[in-house]
Amino acid sequence: MGYGSYSASDWAKLKNSRQLTKDKSVEEVFTKRSCDPKYDPRYIGTRECFDSTDHPNTTPIVVGLDVTGSMGYLAVEVATGALNELITKLYSTGAVEDPALMCAAYGDYADASPLQVTQFESDIRIAQQLLDLYFENRGNGEVATTCLWEFLAHHTNIDAINKRNEKGYLFTIGDRANIRKTYVDSTIERVIGDNTTYGTAEAVLADVKEKFNVFHIMIDGGNMENQALLQGHTMVIGREQIGSIPEIIISAIQMQKGKKLDEVLEQWDSLERPAISSALSQLSFADNGISL
Repeated sequence: MGYGSYSASDWAKLKNSRQLTKDKSVEEVFTKRSCDPKYDPRYIGTRECFDSTDHPNTTPIVVGLDVTGSMGYLAVEVATGALNELITKLYSTGAVEDPALMCAAYGDYADASPLQVTQFESDIRIAQQLLDLYFENRGNGEVATTCLWEFLAHHTNIDAINKRNEKGYLFTIGDRANIRKTYVDSTIERVIGDNTTYGTAEAVLADVKEKFNVFHIMIDGGNMENQALLQGHTMVIGREQIGSIPEIIISAIQMQKGKKLDEVLEQWDSLERPAISSALSQLSFADNGISL
């Protein structure tokens, strides 16, 4: 996966054909009424992110969306505009080489489809596959983030890691719902089909961190339990700041790669900087020696 290039004209065609606007309901934007097996981790062996002639130095980036009932507005925001903004600004800023994006949808652990994952892509298929996901729209109990971590740790084959020893980037975006921390292994077995012996969510997180720099964007208030799990890599933002998510993601990547806060803020419009700065100031990059 990861062939081809993303273009503004392709996005315009897709947006017009699907009549994507921010005032549409989640059911109007996400029209699937069940999970397509090609996105169901129980039927996926491996997601590949390989270099190609078009993209010789791929950088895997995963955007995981909470698709529980309370988060419909977020999915609509991402599908109708924020994903396009993220991709185009990744290219315009040169934040990473050859970005290849996967979208994931994670819900309540008790959902019929608690996890869905797309392919890694570098063209309009990024957005097309996001729109193909099933928005189950159920409760907002304990979310299956640990299942996404386990899938990325054991069901991905990535040239950036294998060839260059460079980690990818994972950004999950959701509200204050608790990450599922009990019955970790039985939940993974039900959702993915893998027999694991993690025992704790912390062990799953440590595993995925071998491949990915892991961040979480939490909307509308903090959750101390989740923040303790992802200490220094959680950003709490208000609902009114979700329009800045593309810039927050790109800036966090740049800081993980070694840039200082004031450097990354300079590239954005002055009106956007306070929201971006507020989010980034919550991060700690002790592993790369960056101080804020």
